[in-house]
Amino acid sequence: MAAAASNQIKNAKLVLLGDVATGKSSLVLRFVKGQFVEFQESTIGAAFFSQVVAVNDESVKFEIWDTAGQERYHSLAPMYYRGAAAAVVVYDITNAATFTRAKKWVQELQAQGSPNTIVALAGNKADLLEARQVSAEEAQTYAQENGLFFMETSAKTAINVNNIFYEIAKRLTQVKPVQNPQGMTLPGRLDNKPVAASSCCSS
Repeated sequence: MAAAASNQIKNAKLVLLGDVATGKSSLVLRFVKGQFVEFQESTIGAAFFSQVVAVNDESVKFEIWDTAGQERYHSLAPMYYRGAAAAVVVYDITNAATFTRAKKWVQELQAQGSPNTIVALAGNKADLLEARQVSAEEAQTYAQENGLFFMETSAKTAINVNNIFYEIAKRLTQVKPVQNPQGMTLPGRLDNKPVAASSCCSS
């Protein structure tokens, strides 16, 4: 069985959520293209990227939706996070209000998203330590209390950018196949209808 599992590619929808100007687009650009743009224009609606991450003998192809942070686009967000295998909720460590907003995104995901979604909390702009308003300890405690995993990142200096996506990929490869009510394994439908059925009453 191990040989059959080697070199598998697992497609995984990933969504980035967070307030405007927290650096969501910069994180994705750094991860996908290894680039950083000092003055990144605000995303309109959402932008799409893809990137493959190798974990041992498996590969995860992230289908990344970078959502707009402006409030006027908030109503579109469920369209992107529904069915997502993973979500990265981003805040700016130099702006406490964005951490408060990140908590609201987490609450929304917990209420309306899939219970199987892996959620990461990213404290971005970690290179701006002198302007810090949110301590790493506070964010770590919040993450632990809410079943998230937490890293501080910097799209500018690339601190932990690859690490946070790799950690998500690693967790996705450890997800056990979903079983239907009869107990039969349906490996070809791992991220499909069996998962959606568990959130039938969220609409």
